Amino acid sequence: MGTAAGGKAHFQRGSLFWFAVIILSFGYYTWIVFWPQSIPYQSLGPLGLFTQYLVDHHHTLLHNGSKGITDGRAQVLWFLQTFLFGVASLSILIAYRPKRQKQT
Repeated sequence: MGTAAGGKAHFQRGSLFWFAVIILSFGYYTWIVFWPQSIPYQSLGPLGLFTQYLVDHHHTLLHNGSKGITDGRAQVLWFLQTFLFGVASLSILIAYRPKRQKQT
């Protein structure tokens, strides 16, 4: 682990809001891809209309996993790396400004 100035390591947990958004988005995407027939499109308002449009007209966009990396182990490793070290943590690192020590 790296250390900040003064020898103290810096770690800050990501926002619970973004964790919830990401988890719900992954869940919704999984629902769209694997069980599109069970989605209550009319009950979801604009999100339902948009989802139905994607399911009806952009099937290949939703099922893009058929191209690219096909090795199961590699897919799991890429998923874990992205999930664990993704954008939610990156925003914290970008915003971090270490305190400068006064030079004498």
